[in-house]
Amino acid sequence: MKSLLLTLFIFFQFTAFAQKDCDYSTNVVDTIGAYKATKDYLVHERIFAGNSTYIFFSLVNVDGTPYLKVQTVNKSSDFIKAVCFDANSKIYLQLVNGKIITLVHTENETCGNMVRVEEEKKNTRILTGDFMFLKGSFEDLKSSPVSLIRIKSATDVQDYIFKKELVSELMNQTYYPENYFIDYIKCIENN
Repeated sequence: MKSLLLTLFIFFQFTAFAQKDCDYSTNVVDTIGAYKATKDYLVHERIFAGNSTYIFFSLVNVDGTPYLKVQTVNKSSDFIKAVCFDANSKIYLQLVNGKIITLVHTENETCGNMVRVEEEKKNTRILTGDFMFLKGSFEDLKSSPVSLIRIKSATDVQDYIFKKELVSELMNQTYYPENYFIDYIKCIENN
């Protein structure tokens, strides 16, 4: 009986600390080059007073260059102001170990698109941007959870606290934003 309990305990320890499998939305290699991207992952959700904000991450590798694709979705019955990413936009990731990782925007200016969803009687603004990892940041991201993210756009700066566990009302799933990079950065590393 003791050996059965010990075996079960060890099994659960391995499954609890096992890294996540890579789940790609796109993984293509052809004569033009290589492109792979992980599926979108919800890292922040706030629903309050009829307004909602969602942030999705996806890790991308284009011909050996890794990026973080960030998509913000805002929904409101009121007008939603435009937010843009430009050459000066950055993302700052504060890790639990105290280090701060900086990612820089890769493109020229890109602004969110506004769409009216008549069924919900809400405006929806979607902003997507690609951010490049600076050299040497992978090891820190693989070893420490993220506690806070700061998104600096052309016109605004927003801070978001990352939760250890996020039970999404939108997706009806449980996410672990704090450990996103620990679990998935391996999916875009050059092997």
